[in-house]
Amino acid sequence: MLHLIVNWFLSALSLVIVAHIIPGFVVQGFGSALIAAVVIGLVNATIGLVLKILTIPISILTFGLFLLVINALMLQLASKLVSGFVVNGFWPAFFGAIVLAIVNMALRGLVFGD
Repeated sequence: MLHLIVNWFLSALSLVIVAHIIPGFVVQGFGSALIAAVVIGLVNATIGLVLKILTIPISILTFGLFLLVINALMLQLASKLVSGFVVNGFWPAFFGAIVLAIVNMALRGLVFGD
């Protein structure tokens, strides 16, 4: 259970860091980041999973790069559902998805030593 809570906080912290790096990616406080982290996780586990399965052929043809498009769309959807979390357009979502993955991986590596 502690591992899940730490992952949740690291995801929220990752969102705050990305908001400071990517223009057009806005998080209005750590509380909004915590809620957004949960919503992003739920969106990715449901709609995102279905989209990733349906687009396997395109993902194979693009060597997995199309998954970044899906992740960007999931970030945009989450921003529509969470007040205090705003993604202004596709390109901030696209680059935000890339930076979010890198920051999240780095933070988890620092905390868990993976």
